[in-house]
Amino acid sequence: MIGTLLNRRFRLEERLGSGGMSTVYRAFDETLERWVAIKLLHREMSGEPDQLERFRREARAVAQLSSPHVVGVIDAGEDEGHPYIVFECIDGETLKERIRRLGRLPVDEAIAYAIEIGRALAAAHASRLVHRDVKPQNVLVNQDGRAKVTDFGIARSLEADGLTMTGRVLGTTDYVSPEQALGHRVTEQSDIYSLGIVLFEMLTGDVPFRADTQVGVAMKHVREPLPNIQVRRPEVSSTLAAVVERATAKETKHRYATVDEMVHDLEQALAIEAARSGHTHGEATSVLRHLPRESSSYAPTRLRRPARWIGMTVLAVAIVAAALVLLASRSEQGTTGGADRGGSGGLDPVTLRGAHDYDPAGDRREHPDEVAQAIDDNRTTFWSTEGYAGDLGKPGVGLYIDAGRPVAARRLSVVSPEPGFEAVILGADDVPPDIGGWTRVAGPTRIGETARIRLDTDGAAYRNYLIWVTGLAPGQRRAAISEVTVLR
Repeated sequence: MIGTLLNRRFRLEERLGSGGMSTVYRAFDETLERWVAIKLLHREMSGEPDQLERFRREARAVAQLSSPHVVGVIDAGEDEGHPYIVFECIDGETLKERIRRLGRLPVDEAIAYAIEIGRALAAAHASRLVHRDVKPQNVLVNQDGRAKVTDFGIARSLEADGLTMTGRVLGTTDYVSPEQALGHRVTEQSDIYSLGIVLFEMLTGDVPFRADTQVGVAMKHVREPLPNIQVRRPEVSSTLAAVVERATAKETKHRYATVDEMVHDLEQALAIEAARSGHTHGEATSVLRHLPRESSSYAPTRLRRPARWIGMTVLAVAIVAAALVLLASRSEQGTTGGADRGGSGGLDPVTLRGAHDYDPAGDRREHPDEVAQAIDDNRTTFWSTEGYAGDLGKPGVGLYIDAGRPVAARRLSVVSPEPGFEAVILGADDVPPDIGGWTRVAGPTRIGETARIRLDTDGAAYRNYLIWVTGLAPGQRRAAISEVTVLR
């Protein structure tokens, strides 16, 4: 097939790999002059209606997904009896190849890849699609170090009957969930189990179970406990070990209910790992910089861990807070319009009474359930605006801080997990019904990861200080604030 031109557009240049159903080629798109990946269904399979439908279903399913961690579908078609799917071309290696090349991955890098795989699965699950074959062979790591999930060839919609006969096991047995191995109903929790096994392999360099046959391996997933991850890799934290343990629970009632919950706990584990080691490797640096996940909408969950680890976890959380403060200070970005890069300069923090959302030109609600997270002394939690397409479509929206009494503040410190938005700082004794009732004390200013903004109150004291978001950075859909401090 090398040299074949499909539909007078895609020229097959190199064979990348082959499976039971299809072969993948590196190809050149002569219309748009770019490299792509072509998955070509084997000719003998194209005559089997169920295999042909499964192949077409993959194209339709992946085309619905929107995630930077899913290998995207560009096109699909058929040429002289050859059905094919066109994917974006990823230059890099599979996660399996990376594990074989490096052995055990750095702990923080393994967590980062698990987070990115989890985010891809979350996008699939949100579309009611279960992957059913999560394994490192189906994860591509591009040259920038980002993980992307591919091969939804045996994915199944939760909204319709699948094409698999009852009792038939699909998926690779090294990573198969117990219920999948037994031929029972497969749900999102099956993908979670497989992701837990992938994380185990990244941390230890090997899969947890070996046997003479694939059936033997599958039965070990059903019957045998997972080897102790901290025995295989002593430097793994108790927090991360608890994530692995819960993700790979044999019974679904003890497993994570959603992949979002697992990703949340992995994010906490990554922050703890960064605090313990004082540095990060590879993709972990990028993932850590953008914690917490901007699309997060789930409630935090408690990890199930032995009581003896509770004290250590509390200590670890304290260390994380200190580490994130250090990280923020090292990556501090300059701001405009009166922002100050200096420290507190001998100023005293004001004890805050509360925080409130402010949306006088909209529906008067802007995530009120999140406002407390802007003043909880925890930079891994945050308040965010609603999502906007391009611009706010109104004069602004914001968050105001209640000092409990009038205070002549001299500086406002804002920490943001999504820097780049523009804001004005205003003060008022009460809560005006519209923006015209507030007094400007700083700005406009571009908010960086950490912005220290000098306030010009001209000696006036205000009880409430409003961070009024007036514009978003290019490509940004929302603004977010993880911590606000008022200094006098």
